[in-house]
Amino acid sequence: MKYLRVVVLISASAALFGQQVQSPSTFNRVMKNGEEIVTIHNVAYELTGTGIPGRPADQHLVLRTTTQSEEVIGDIPQEGKITLEAWPLGTPFTQKPLYSVTMSGHSAETREGAVWFVSRGEVDVEYWSVLKLGTAQHLFDTYVPPLFFTVSRETLKMRYVGLDVPGDDVKDARLKDPHLLGVLEYASEDKVIREALVTADDLKQSVILRGYEDAGRSVTQTDLMLTITFTQNYPAAANPVVVKVPIVNDDLDLAHAQLPKGLHISVFRR
Repeated sequence: MKYLRVVVLISASAALFGQQVQSPSTFNRVMKNGEEIVTIHNVAYELTGTGIPGRPADQHLVLRTTTQSEEVIGDIPQEGKITLEAWPLGTPFTQKPLYSVTMSGHSAETREGAVWFVSRGEVDVEYWSVLKLGTAQHLFDTYVPPLFFTVSRETLKMRYVGLDVPGDDVKDARLKDPHLLGVLEYASEDKVIREALVTADDLKQSVILRGYEDAGRSVTQTDLMLTITFTQNYPAAANPVVVKVPIVNDDLDLAHAQLPKGLHISVFRR
């Protein structure tokens, strides 16, 4: 895959391979009802390389990321909004983009010329959405920083991993099970290859380890072994709970997962 990453921050009118752009980025500070309010509107352009999954092999895309935020000085920052758009290189921006998606978020970055990592959530609960770069189709959400690594040095197959911890407002009844700790996500740039439910027999333990305020969690990867670690937050003792899941034949080997007594991992299909 040929990949050239160029980020262009536009502050004035500029030419980009025949596509003319002018940034509407703004910074605004006002006083209202005794409160100091700052509103920021930022626009960034990025030129991708070729070989984007789902697009013609020799096609470059011009990506536009628009972020909007409003903050009352002294208060907890509000949730921001982000819009992702894409055009084939050379297409006028007046034409309809290949896609335009808007969601809550603070920032977005491309990875390996294949996916978007979108940083979302609020100050105390951060999460990420992983989307396909060529279409902006959603792959998965994760409440730990998304991992990316290769499972084959010969072919450079990239894989993406996260841990989804659904909130109370989730629609799927299976994900409301109080014994659920999280959903391990394993994906390529094209699809989610495997999802796995991590559950605990002890209801008190599961409520604590699933809680956003009561516990922290991480996922790491070493030698094709994924390690999920749940820890309780201060002032409780950390009491780490560790789950290890091997990757075999480009899939999660759940049968050989290593789990503490009372924890289980099983295949999940949406």
